[in-house]
Amino acid sequence: MEEKRYLTFALGKGRLAKKTLQLFEKIGITCEEIKDPDTRKLIFVNEELRLRFFLAKGPDVPTYVEYGAADIGIVGKDTILEEGRNIYEVLDLGFGKCRMCICGPESARDLLQHHEQIRVATKYPHIAKDYFYNKKHQTVEIIKLNGSIELAPIVGLSEVICDIVETGTTLRENGLTVLEEVCPLSARVVVNQVSMKMENERITQLIRDLKTVI
Repeated sequence: MEEKRYLTFALGKGRLAKKTLQLFEKIGITCEEIKDPDTRKLIFVNEELRLRFFLAKGPDVPTYVEYGAADIGIVGKDTILEEGRNIYEVLDLGFGKCRMCICGPESARDLLQHHEQIRVATKYPHIAKDYFYNKKHQTVEIIKLNGSIELAPIVGLSEVICDIVETGTTLRENGLTVLEEVCPLSARVVVNQVSMKMENERITQLIRDLKTVI
């Protein structure tokens, strides 16, 4: 009998991976060695189930999946939208819930409503561009930043920001507010297009199993 090939999972590092592994345990998929905080290993294997796991930075997960280095990836919807890779999004895991929003001082609300030409600071230029150009039909200048996006409107770099909002506490503490919602976000399962054909039975079963515990 032919040996089953390994199914490889790319998990977004941090909270996402932790929550994913807890979910997997509920459907009988375990990987003890990945939990060791001192491990230097990069690939973790469950020999019995023929599964392999590795941790990657969020934005890299869709890339590993598109190129087939991973069959399946677990990643936030924000990353899927921003990276725009050719992959199948097959399941919403329902955790890591937050929203992508346009935020700024209350005074910026008018600028959005009257479609003024404004500057938007963001870590997510593709999502911001798609929202303003394709949904709102508003011409904006998008400024890419890598951290502390809330600072941009405070110091006058931009009128508004496009960023992830979980509780809104940071916004409130800095005199900013949610002005418009772009889309809801949460953790998703993505699958390589070729793997979906070649390993359809195993992947479909996995998705079915996950649905029972979500």
